[in-house]
Amino acid sequence: MISPAFASILASGRAQFNARAAEARRRFPALDMAAFSAFLRDGVDPLVVAVAAAAPERVGGVTLAAYDMALELVGHGLAGPAAKTPFLNTVWRELAPSFAPLLSTAPVDVLGMLSNAALHIASVAGARPAQWQRELAALAARIATLAQLRAVGQVLAWRAGVAHFRQGALAAADTLPPALALAAFGEPGAPWPQVRAQLQENPWRGNADGREFGSFTGLGGAFGTPPLVRASADGFVVYSGERHYLLVADAYGAVLHSAMAQEFEQANADMPASVRLDGATLQIGARRIELDVPAGDMAIAANAHTIAVTSPWTHAIRLLPLA
Repeated sequence: MISPAFASILASGRAQFNARAAEARRRFPALDMAAFSAFLRDGVDPLVVAVAAAAPERVGGVTLAAYDMALELVGHGLAGPAAKTPFLNTVWRELAPSFAPLLSTAPVDVLGMLSNAALHIASVAGARPAQWQRELAALAARIATLAQLRAVGQVLAWRAGVAHFRQGALAAADTLPPALALAAFGEPGAPWPQVRAQLQENPWRGNADGREFGSFTGLGGAFGTPPLVRASADGFVVYSGERHYLLVADAYGAVLHSAMAQEFEQANADMPASVRLDGATLQIGARRIELDVPAGDMAIAANAHTIAVTSPWTHAIRLLPLA
């Protein structure tokens, strides 16, 4: 059952909507019309209702744009009951209606932006899509432009675990009104230049404990064998199971990318003088950290901000703030 508002628009433009569906079936022979109908009901109807309430004079145009995009998404298997990424359905159903005023003026841009973001963040292992959705919805009423939506979405994706967004998200935050940038970081009472400088200087700001990354691939993890790690300017180059990776990590998350053997060979295997390993105790300056792996054969690598600890007894990498 769809809302009276949506039903009325579909009925008034039946011939036009049917023609669009027929054209989509030619482009996507496997298009499942039952799945499309389900997505109209579960994903499109809520945003039509929201726009009908916020800007009733624009609801027809928004519906047409959403209908066309829904055909594309379902045709590619990206939306609907059998979607490759169910999170996209959630974003249309639960998040997009929060942006009804923006949808009323730029439906294709807003839906495209939210859909692309949903697909990307859901594809990043270890990211927290639900957190991104929750925090973006909480700020929806303060987001007035497409540029602000793009910037806030990027900042929140970084904070939801997409660690390689860090530099881009900081640059995006600079384009926002300071109050909105601070709200995106959950620090409404602080001066933005100060917060910005701290974020830039210390990737582990707010997380003194660091994080553990990786586990055995046989248990759904990232590494086929206990990893070896070397430091690079962007993170750590990892060798495991005859494969090489670039690990980017900070206070908000850790993301693994592909890397080349040459990058591992050229990466830094040195250790800062302030770091010392004594049995299973890691000493960083005056800090002493007891590691939960057997002493012996542990290896350490460090870049400007982070220490990575590996052991032949584990498939995980322990990442600790250097400061």
